[in-house]
Amino acid sequence: MTYDQQLADRLFPNVTLLPQDVIAQYPRRELAVAAKVTRFAPSPTGFLTIGGLYATFISERLAHQSGGVFYLRIEDTDRKREVKGSIDGIISALDYFGIRRDEGITHSDGESGRYGPYKQSARASIYHVFLKRLVTEGLAYPCFCDAEDLNAIREAQGKRNEPTGYYGDWAVYRHAAPEKVQEQLDAGKPYVIRLKSPGSADRKIRITDLIKGELSMPENVQDIVLMKSDGIPTYHFAHAVDDYLMGTTHVIRGDEWLSSLPVHVQLFEVLGLPAPAYGHLAPIMKMDGASKRKFSKRKDPDAAVLYYQQQGFPDDAISEYFMTLANSNYEEWRSAHPDEPYQHFLLETSRMSASGPLFDMHKLTDISKDVISRMTADGVYAQCLDWAKEYDDELYRHLSDDPDYAKRVFNIGRGGAKPRKDLSRWSDVRPVSGYFFDGLFESGGARAETILPPNAGLPRAKRIVELIWKPGIAKTTGTAGSRR
Repeated sequence: MTYDQQLADRLFPNVTLLPQDVIAQYPRRELAVAAKVTRFAPSPTGFLTIGGLYATFISERLAHQSGGVFYLRIEDTDRKREVKGSIDGIISALDYFGIRRDEGITHSDGESGRYGPYKQSARASIYHVFLKRLVTEGLAYPCFCDAEDLNAIREAQGKRNEPTGYYGDWAVYRHAAPEKVQEQLDAGKPYVIRLKSPGSADRKIRITDLIKGELSMPENVQDIVLMKSDGIPTYHFAHAVDDYLMGTTHVIRGDEWLSSLPVHVQLFEVLGLPAPAYGHLAPIMKMDGASKRKFSKRKDPDAAVLYYQQQGFPDDAISEYFMTLANSNYEEWRSAHPDEPYQHFLLETSRMSASGPLFDMHKLTDISKDVISRMTADGVYAQCLDWAKEYDDELYRHLSDDPDYAKRVFNIGRGGAKPRKDLSRWSDVRPVSGYFFDGLFESGGARAETILPPNAGLPRAKRIVELIWKPGIAKTTGTAGSRR
């Protein structure tokens, strides 16, 4: 038995399976050749951003338009940064905006699908199988450097004007004598598992990015950490194992991960596994005065997907707008196919811009008005009721007290060649139609009284609707008629 085999057995004494044994538990998916398997794999470290939702939308479209699979995986290997409630918040946002998952996490403690577990924190035993094989083959090793040791290395590199990091001769445990390693293990000193990088600073990798095209980047030379001292792998290693086992074919993510691409390609190579195709999206931009900038999670409320939920933008409005950001020819297609669902448009990554698209709230609002104007009164009622149940208790009570009446309100001016376009989101219902509901009068009471004849035996809001529904009344009552 070689030293590397002995070391692997000592580091992972309870691991008896081989990688091929684990792979056999995750058979290849039976899909058409062109079908794509994509995923959304967030870390539960905060709220879902509009940029994250955009990337998720594109991933979902690529999978489902090709007859493939889209799934949700939670990458919770960094437990220190996990924010309570993040998983439920992410799932709520995906549900609200109609991002349909075929498998994966269903709620904070549930999942569905045969390729799980879909939480990385529940997959440590799987990662250990692959880690043990890398140590056995001399491709990974234990490192006992603590924070003080690593800081001393960085300071020495700085004095010599050399790139910082743990690599080459600076990787002090890369070629440590067996006796030294055994001594540290016997002493119970904490350790991490590092990759013994086969990269060279003189070589470059060439990759075809789905969005940015041909890329040439230096190989990774860093002996990155694969497993932390608590036995949990890093994101880099875990995602490589998971994407292969779960059959991921295409990964769409933000271009902040572009610098990690050489690491990820290298990990698939040392694992002997095929890598998925990667597409890196430039960040969505917003106007700040006369200039563009990235959304800020700290100072921009509209950076959070929750903002759009609370405002009550319909899911189809967000989807329609995302399509215009993703492919510039979508608007031309929409003009030629006004009555077809957006899902009939074939999204193409080759048509996506390598630069960040500008998020235009005015354009989103206009698209949302069009979307709502095409809905039936029943559809408006159902979606508004769902939204109000979560975000406006008083409106919810009025809508649910008399559904037929509420639908008649929503049906005013609906249909025809020029349907009403006064609603851009469900939070508009109060200011636009509130005076139709007794108890929701805020500023329209006097105006409403001017079109009412005496009495009628109905609450005044309902008397307005009765009048509007009489033939010709919408044309003769300036206030109510203008609501069309």
